[in-house]
Amino acid sequence: MTDRPTTLTNILASDIPPPVQVLSVSKTGIKLADGLIFSGPVVFLDGKVFLWDVPNGGFSSVVSTAQSRSGKGSGMERWEGWTNDHWSIFEVVVPKPEILVFGTGARVEFVPPRVRSYITGLGIQLDVMDTRNASSTYNLLAEEGRRVAAALLPLEPKLWERKKGF
Repeated sequence: MTDRPTTLTNILASDIPPPVQVLSVSKTGIKLADGLIFSGPVVFLDGKVFLWDVPNGGFSSVVSTAQSRSGKGSGMERWEGWTNDHWSIFEVVVPKPEILVFGTGARVEFVPPRVRSYITGLGIQLDVMDTRNASSTYNLLAEEGRRVAAALLPLEPKLWERKKGF
């Protein structure tokens, strides 16, 4: 077979597909196009996947009965234990992503101003949505060749198991 010129050129196509593509999101976990499934929180950055150690393994989609009776349940208690250290990977990476797509689990969660300020202070736009939509948005932006990162919480909270000695 010989290489011959064609009359059509796909200017959107790339010889190298995005290295991390999400195939599906379910209660089992986040499944990548290559078949790998992550059951806990992850960060996609520069074509790599990082296991993300966050408080309580993410946000539960269930509001406790104590919160619903008291009328509290503003969602801010979900952010207890979250510090800037949980986002520190974005401080050291060069070049920084232009957009961070944050998937907050089964539903969209309010992000405290301190977190938004921290991320935007790094020069990164923060887009918040549920994890299913965040995965789709990440795929689309990555295919467009944008400098995008994703921080994805599972639909159900899951702590990563720590091995002794590490």
